[in-house]
Amino acid sequence: MSFVEGFNLVLTILTFITGAVWLLDKFWLARRRKALAAPEAEVRPGAIVDFCVSLFPVILAVFVLRSFVVEPFRIPSGSMNPTLYNGDFILVNKFGYGLRCPVGNCKLLPIGEPKRGDVVVFRYPAQSATDPNLGNDFIKRVVGIPGDHIQYTDKVLFVNGQKIEVQPAGVFPVDGIAQRFTEDLTGVQHNILMNPGQPSPEVDRIIPPGHYFMMGDNRDGSNDSRYWGLVPEENLKGRAIVIWMSWDNGPALSRFGKLIH
Repeated sequence: MSFVEGFNLVLTILTFITGAVWLLDKFWLARRRKALAAPEAEVRPGAIVDFCVSLFPVILAVFVLRSFVVEPFRIPSGSMNPTLYNGDFILVNKFGYGLRCPVGNCKLLPIGEPKRGDVVVFRYPAQSATDPNLGNDFIKRVVGIPGDHIQYTDKVLFVNGQKIEVQPAGVFPVDGIAQRFTEDLTGVQHNILMNPGQPSPEVDRIIPPGHYFMMGDNRDGSNDSRYWGLVPEENLKGRAIVIWMSWDNGPALSRFGKLIH
């Protein structure tokens, strides 16, 4: 279990425990204390009940916000350069792809589905219990949706037989080697990086129902669906929407509040 999954589990348990105490006090304990106390006496709950009753509204607000509205996420690597940098702190829309259980993979209410070009946070689709990425959250761009025919050959992407056009956009200033391009992913324009001297895997597959093909914008520096396969729908966590803070070796104020496309 990852840290995020463990935190969500603890938050869920705390919400239910404090909520149960709050309900018990509201509908039974408070009345019992009042009935047993002298008419003019100040009636107060015990320390544990008072703590739970006071904490419940705060825990409930955090639980609802994090589980069903937005969740913070820190970019852990450069696989999404130049769109997202290592050290960016982003917010993830939790309800755009349906309301999901706070713990586990179940969907409570279907609302929408990922679109080609969305930047998505998801649970890594581990193939075994010994997979080193088991339980980790990844962030990549949706390149293929159910029914798409995805081909990637000689660093050229084809979607349903259509070549995805790219236009040169200069050198990425971080390393001075990777070339920046503007890609038009069937109507979604964004920047990508490619390293001309680095080999890339070949892909040719049709995406089955309920699965998605993900790629990092740093095409030659991303561990993605080209290497470990497709992401099932139940692994989706939400769509990345905004950078709320950026901090690597210091604050990058120009990135604060930047929308993610």
